[in-house]
Amino acid sequence: MKVTLLFPPDWLPSEPYLSLPALTSVLRPAGHDVTQMDINVEMYDMMFGEVFLRHVQTRIAFELRHLQRLEEVQTLDQEESELKAQLSACTDEFFQELIQKAYKAKAILRSQDFYEIDKLEWANNSLHEIMSVVSLGYYPAQICFPPIETDIVYKPFMSSEIIEALDDEQINVYRDVYRFLIEPELKANTPGVVGISIVQQKQLIPTFTFCKLIKEQFPDIHICIGGNIVTRLRDELVKNEEIFKLYDSVIVYEGENAFLELVNSIEKGEKDLSSLPNLIYRDGKEIRANKKVCAEDMAKLPPPDFDGLPLDKYFVPELILPYLATRGCYWGRCTFCDHFQGYVEGFRTKQVEMAIDEIRFLKEKYGNRHFHFTDESYPPALFRKLSKRLIEEKLDISWTTHMRFEETLLDDEVWKDAAESGCRYLHFGYESGNERVLNLMDKATNLDAIRTNLRMSAKFGIWNHCMGFFGFPGETLQEADDSKKFLDENKENIHSVGFMTFVLGRFSPVAMEPEKYKVNFYKKPEWDLALDYYFTAEGGLGISEALEVFEEFERNHDSKWDLRTCVREYIFLYIDKFKTNNLTQLYLKPDQRRESYQSPVGMI
Repeated sequence: MKVTLLFPPDWLPSEPYLSLPALTSVLRPAGHDVTQMDINVEMYDMMFGEVFLRHVQTRIAFELRHLQRLEEVQTLDQEESELKAQLSACTDEFFQELIQKAYKAKAILRSQDFYEIDKLEWANNSLHEIMSVVSLGYYPAQICFPPIETDIVYKPFMSSEIIEALDDEQINVYRDVYRFLIEPELKANTPGVVGISIVQQKQLIPTFTFCKLIKEQFPDIHICIGGNIVTRLRDELVKNEEIFKLYDSVIVYEGENAFLELVNSIEKGEKDLSSLPNLIYRDGKEIRANKKVCAEDMAKLPPPDFDGLPLDKYFVPELILPYLATRGCYWGRCTFCDHFQGYVEGFRTKQVEMAIDEIRFLKEKYGNRHFHFTDESYPPALFRKLSKRLIEEKLDISWTTHMRFEETLLDDEVWKDAAESGCRYLHFGYESGNERVLNLMDKATNLDAIRTNLRMSAKFGIWNHCMGFFGFPGETLQEADDSKKFLDENKENIHSVGFMTFVLGRFSPVAMEPEKYKVNFYKKPEWDLALDYYFTAEGGLGISEALEVFEEFERNHDSKWDLRTCVREYIFLYIDKFKTNNLTQLYLKPDQRRESYQSPVGMI
């Protein structure tokens, strides 16, 4: 069976996402012919190339002619006049310079010039500028680089607006992404199955755009969607006939063996799919959700297979590969978190020796040194054991991961081993600097442990990044100030911070037990695909008050946390290149600092 796997925009183009390689690793040994396409990175590479930019130039010329004709019969309003002026500035000479700038910027990001911060900053600014021109071609869409900020006007949390977006030739840039990247592959390859992995909500519009266009051109291809977002929205997808017309089936929860069983059944021409695990599918006019569910045995899964992905097109000078040694979160109790919805079983982990063998295999096969351990929260026991085994095996890698602050990680030896094993960058879930609020969150983290983890990681050359938020239900202004005060008191040992305001996830323990946390939330019926709710809390900061606290923190936090690049993979590579976590060249210059409050601080 020919299978084409797609990873849609918008996501970070700095490393592959793990879902397609994980699926490919079980499909190929079973004899299936797999083509995996990271449409996200291919899209950004294409947008910063001459063919697509000339296409944008044609679209801009068409929009300009429309406004010129309109101006002949009526006076343009202010928005139309400003748009006309912007379009008029996009001359052929302007585009020629833009194309040259695009190729130069990509070359910097993919070469050793990346490590000269002035050049890196110029390249990033140039790509932002180019995307603003691309956006003009799809006005009023705002298409951004880095991604996950793109806004094509239609709301991805409303199925009605998603449906409306699919046929919008003016705004929906993903129709052209399909024509440039996906359509030629499907015509050449003609797969029997297309699988699409969706990991964040803004990927819904591009995904369903691709589905609609595939169904129009290739009605016999079986389209299956999956991913954590799909799992969380499964009930809404089952109920929504209009959306379900765009694809044939859905894999919920973990997908490796469930998707393999589906592909096997399709290859054999089996009509009855009712016994397959983790499957929602259309059976004639009826949508069926199978009761059988399965979870993966970590010991039986092969290492990810990245063959066929455009590994030279990621926007980094050194290849970073993701690797996952666990499923789920070993703590799994934080009351604001709903990641557990993606699994039918609890926390599981591979044995350390298996992880070591697979890391060695990937390093030798793909020639990379840099790894992103994408576990939801790295278990302290594995953190200790893996560090020691990496040293003993002399694997010579650099790695980064995500962690809780832990009382079991307080001695020098742990952090010395981690640094020697190649640990360069840690994303910590800080959340709050107030003990009562941490208890409300069920973090079970005390401030002394946080202080020690920060001090130890900093001492041994590891960059630490603290993530947190203001406005957890019941948090007072004084308690929010405690969070800021704690960061300030420990700023010597904190390298970067990323804050936001509390978001009430619809599947979080807080939303499941609103009375316990004294919150009231409103479900807007037309926001049927929303993953969070507007809420009010009894006591403590309201949403608008939390936003004020956040904005004040953005204006007045320590200046060293404002960086000239905020992409976590870039920071990771810089730390490894310069062998230090004291990267003063990344600090904003004083004149840049005055302009920096245009976007939130923190890592992407």
